Amino acid sequence: MDARFYDGVTARSHPAEAEVDGETLRIVADGREFLWSLKDVSVEVEVDQARVSNRRQPDARLVLPIGEWTPLVGDQLNEKVRSRRHREWWLIGGLTATAVGVVLFITVGVPALSGPVARATPVSMEERMGDNINAQMSTLFPACKNPAGQRILDQLGDRIAARADTPFDIRVRAVDAPMVNAFATPGGRIMITGELIREAESPDELSAVIAHEIAHVEQRHVMQAVWRNFGIGMLLDLVVGGGTGAGQQAVILAGQASELSYSRSAETEADARGQALLHADGLSSEGMAPFFERLAGKGEGRELEEATEFMNSHPDSARRARVARAAARPGRSALTAEEWRTVRQTCAVEDSENPVERLRRRFGLSDNEARPNKSPEVRPDGQ
Repeated sequence: MDARFYDGVTARSHPAEAEVDGETLRIVADGREFLWSLKDVSVEVEVDQARVSNRRQPDARLVLPIGEWTPLVGDQLNEKVRSRRHREWWLIGGLTATAVGVVLFITVGVPALSGPVARATPVSMEERMGDNINAQMSTLFPACKNPAGQRILDQLGDRIAARADTPFDIRVRAVDAPMVNAFATPGGRIMITGELIREAESPDELSAVIAHEIAHVEQRHVMQAVWRNFGIGMLLDLVVGGGTGAGQQAVILAGQASELSYSRSAETEADARGQALLHADGLSSEGMAPFFERLAGKGEGRELEEATEFMNSHPDSARRARVARAAARPGRSALTAEEWRTVRQTCAVEDSENPVERLRRRFGLSDNEARPNKSPEVRPDGQ
């Protein structure tokens, strides 16, 4: 028999003879006899070898060709080998099923649960989260300095928000940021960048953007996005065994408003509801479609295309613009000519300086770093 025995005391192997006597495996090696109870024996099969060990002597091993091991023990221990392999396959299958389940929960379950969880979130909790986020973002995007223009934006926001069914005290704020963007944060705060105000061609276009963001607040879409990202972070903590700090970083994650994307259904809902809010106040909703179309690349202006982050990476923006145009209604202008001129100066900058140059100057970036990622598709939510 071509068997080798390792006694677990020295590294040297010993030629061995082995036989099974009832419930005992008898091993003779180097003049010594070892008696192993079969119930304590386990077997690992590696290619063409059987490695036999004893749980009472964990460092000892009997190694022999599988062809000699099989007739030695018959079906008794071979059944243990088959049972172990069966358990291993069940383990592999279980781990695979678990991985698939985690993926499905992240991609399907978390988005599905984010809506009910967002609607169940206490208003006070969301407002506290919003206060924290706004404090952080104010250091990066300070409020514009023209109080007259800000006052008019406050009044316009209040007028549209009065038609919304929401417990939040919605406030619209113009911020100095070198990008075309608008977004809502938890608790009902809406930020409109100076570049977006500059790119709007009429008060109706600006009021359409504000109404769209107010609709996101009303429908709790903002918190849905927060909980969706928070839930995925917590799952990653569980999968990798902690260390990502998802729980501690929940507020910071929520504060990254430009990354809290909404679902297509939420965008469609905000489009329609935003127009309905304008209609309820007798305002024109005809500014929504042309503004979205222009930012989607249908209008002119290379600099605008390069600086636009307001509606990036959304495949159905053209269809949404068509839907908005079909639902548009005439009405009174959101602002008088004088009010519009004042709002346009809320975040005044030098006309000779384009948004990309401002981004580079403001944050000390190189030309490549300052140039936002361009995308052929855009979407009307700022997210």
